[in-house]
Amino acid sequence: MATIMAKATEIDRKWYIVDAANKPLGRTASEVAKILKGKHKPTYTPHVDCGDHVIVINVEKAILTGKKLTDKYYRHHTGWVGGLKEVQYATLMKENPEFAFERAVKGMLPATTLGRNALTRLRVYRGSEHKHQAQKPEVLNLD
Repeated sequence: MATIMAKATEIDRKWYIVDAANKPLGRTASEVAKILKGKHKPTYTPHVDCGDHVIVINVEKAILTGKKLTDKYYRHHTGWVGGLKEVQYATLMKENPEFAFERAVKGMLPATTLGRNALTRLRVYRGSEHKHQAQKPEVLNLD
């Protein structure tokens, strides 16, 4: 039996919709990263971008387990002296939950051109409405 090596011209991309309501943020993000990378397909090839498009809705209702809301911080540095900025996840999930989910998925993708291209196929929405009905996304159940 021969090994299947997918080519970039033979990739068939599907659209999936994931509801993140009442699901742990990290577990949902890891499943979404797997779909974006294409690891759920039998034709997965590590050096070819063969992932699918993912729409995530209700991201403001995603939960963080344990004491992560109070103990976990998003930190970044401006590049200036003393420029370390930090935001508590309770504040981040209240003000910008889309950013928190995108950062979680970005951390689970490779830091290469394949990972950056996969991240462009992620769409995250706060409510249950999205603007991609024309693509006819399939509902993906992550239970």
